[in-house]
Amino acid sequence: MDNTTDQVAPTAGQVWKRMPEEKRRLAADAFWREKEGVEQQFEAMALLAQHHKFRPVFVQRMPIDKRTRYLANYKTMPDALAARLLVSYHLAHQRPMLGALLDALGIAHEEGLITTDPDAPLAADHLRGAVESLEASYPQEDVTLYLLTLLSQDPETWKGLASLPQVSQAIAE
Repeated sequence: MDNTTDQVAPTAGQVWKRMPEEKRRLAADAFWREKEGVEQQFEAMALLAQHHKFRPVFVQRMPIDKRTRYLANYKTMPDALAARLLVSYHLAHQRPMLGALLDALGIAHEEGLITTDPDAPLAADHLRGAVESLEASYPQEDVTLYLLTLLSQDPETWKGLASLPQVSQAIAE
């Protein structure tokens, strides 16, 4: 395994922390509304209860909008939970962009969800062309967030993204 990838790949928690609050709220709202992922929802409730010194049942009974605000403002998110929140955000709010990148890379997917593992690692030149086409259609901030999310989720497969200027700059910030 390439140790340099581990050093440059951001963690999901780091990606979460650098997300604008508005997008963290969208992510948290999508997360709470998912039918699957109940285990992670209970983990998030326990985290919020511990952090705010609430009883877990109090957090569980909160309206979704209040849980959303608390979760969106929790900056030191554990990586596993942050990873789930990032996925929730992208699936709820960025599916067309996900599909566009995967189509450009020739990776099989269903509405932005990868169905078969791509050959790892993906070549940086192949990634560069796909990312350039994505940037022509989507805001730079959204594209960068998606690329950082991919890199944090699977650094080995997506390590070629770290060499792209928009990703390497974001990592350095």
